Parts: sequence; C-alpha cells; structure tokens
Amino acid sequence: MSSRISKVFKNIRLNKRSAFIPYITAGDPDIELSQMILESLPLGGADIIEIGMPFSDPMADGPSIQESSLRSLNNGHDMNKTFKMIEIFRIKDKETPIVLMGYFNPILQFGVKSFIKRCSEVGVDGLIVVDLPIEHSDEICIPAQKLGIDFINFITPTTNKERLEKILNVSSGFLYFVSIAGITGTKAPNNKIIKELIKKVKQNTDLPIGVGFGIKTSSQVKEISDFSDAIVVGSAIVNEINSLKIKKFDNDLIVKNMIDFLLELSNPLKS
Repeated sequence: MSSRISKVFKNIRLNKRSAFIPYITAGDPDIELSQMILESLPLGGADIIEIGMPFSDPMADGPSIQESSLRSLNNGHDMNKTFKMIEIFRIKDKETPIVLMGYFNPILQFGVKSFIKRCSEVGVDGLIVVDLPIEHSDEICIPAQKLGIDFINFITPTTNKERLEKILNVSSGFLYFVSIAGITGTKAPNNKIIKELIKKVKQNTDLPIGVGFGIKTSSQVKEISDFSDAIVVGSAIVNEINSLKIKKFDNDLIVKNMIDFLLELSNPLKS
C-alpha cells in the first residue's frame, strides 16, 4: 500500500510539476490560530504540510523560526498539543500528508516508542529529525518505517558520496536538500549550484528531492521547481503569520490573508 507522500509525488509527476510544502510551527502564535492556519494550508496550495515541533534550542533554525518556537512554548504548547492539532486536522482532511520536523531532545523526553506510536495513531506521514546523526537513525528510523511513517533526511551541498550512500540507506518519502549552508530563512540559494548538485544526487536514487532553506518569493519557487520535485517554504510563512498577528487582525482575517499569501507562493507550480 503506497503512502500519502508517495501518492503526492506520483500525482505531481503525472502533472509535470513540483510539490508545494509550507512549514508552520505548531502552536504559533497561539493554539487556536495555529489550528485554523493548519486547516487552511491545503486551500493555499499545500501538497504536503510540514509542522515544526517547538523546541527551546532550535540550532539549525534562523531567528524567525526560533522566535516562533519560543512564542509557542511560552503559550504552553507541548508535544501532546501538537498531536492533538493533527488529530483534529485529520477529522476533515485524510489526504494531505503531514511531516513532523524537529529535534531529537523533545522526542527523547516524550519517549521514542510512545512518540512513534502517537505519530501513527494521529496520521503523521513523515519525520524529519534535524539533529539526529545518520549513524544513530536506527533508534527512530526503522521503528517509524515499520509503522508506515517515512523518514526524511537532509542532504547538503557538502554531502559527499560515501555519506550520501548512508543517508539513502535510511531514507524514504523524499530527500530534503538544504539549499544553503547555515540556518533557515537567511540568504537566498544559488540555483545554478543546486541544480548541478541535485542532478548528481538523482544519479544515485529515485527518491524525490525537495529543496528548502532561504526560499521566500514566488519567483524563487518557480525557478527552483525547474529542477526539484518539491519546494519547502518556512521562514517567510512564519514571518507573515507573525506580521498579521502584530497588526491585531482577527483570526478569520489572518487566515484569509494567509491563504492569499500561500496561493501567491504556490500558484507558479500549478500554472
């Protein structure tokens, strides 16, 4: 039985386009609005949804996502509330894949077995554990994959062939290509370099490749879609949510504005 993630990539290949993957931090800026935004993401063109698990020390993330994590934690958000968000989402939407992204420490505190079990129960389709060394991925990768949850790993511009082989051995769903060196949401990626590197990776795997980090505009989305299977946008979305909240718009208006913002990013992939 094929996974929801594999179905998405099969569909986009038939339609000769790339998938749009928006990122939000669970519980940011507050639980009620975060739930509303989560449920609106497919209306904004999301093919796959990436949800960040708040953590107090998100070392790979730039200021925008670090601040969103702190806002969420300061509002009392925790792992159980993240699972509850997904559970509520799945009442209405049983098709859109959800990927949980975060750090190993909160998973360890929750209990690895309990975490994977809850992921399976609420309808999580994939996991990205930012700071888990590939050498230790068996601790969570194999148990997750046994329950049908894809384990998605990062590859970077500096990943050598030997390391790529190790990554491919424990990856499923898709690969996440980190387009820049450094933290999320900072400088723009160099598309020419990324294109060449992705071409080399594709010689070694049939897994789809999504590109993320530093993608903020619809023109970047369009350009990168020419050589990738998916585009992940995170910091730009988190910034927009925060900006609308600061303006003291009511929740319904924020959601409406977010759908328009997401459509502006995703429409180049659908045309």
